[in-house]
Amino acid sequence: MRSAAVLTEAFRSRGLKVTPQRQLLFRLLEANTSHPTAEALYAVASAQMPGISLRTVYQTLNDLAEMGELQMLDLGTGAARFDPNLDDHHHLVCDVCGEIRDVHVPGADLLAPTGGTQGFAVTSAQVVFRGHCAQCRVNP
Repeated sequence: MRSAAVLTEAFRSRGLKVTPQRQLLFRLLEANTSHPTAEALYAVASAQMPGISLRTVYQTLNDLAEMGELQMLDLGTGAARFDPNLDDHHHLVCDVCGEIRDVHVPGADLLAPTGGTQGFAVTSAQVVFRGHCAQCRVNP
């Protein structure tokens, strides 16, 4: 994800409001590797800025996703996750605690369905590995 300053300018250039709440969210997402839900991001943001609303968090995340600044992920953990890492990568998901980590899979771009695509144009592939994280393996 681009820096908070660059995102501020990107919002302004699209005619979107740049508020202190949005700037806080930009800073919280920059280099964030936790794949937060909107609710988790709201909890952190509201601790720093008590007046922020959950609606503002959702709207900002949706605007960023629409702009291509982050990915909205549905990894089967019960809530959409937001990933500011736009590099080519895939995910490890813990089935016990729901932790999500980035992982690089060489050759994943070569994945293709066997038996043809029945006219479907595949534009990308996402690999999700499920299992148990180190912490959950130690303390089941």
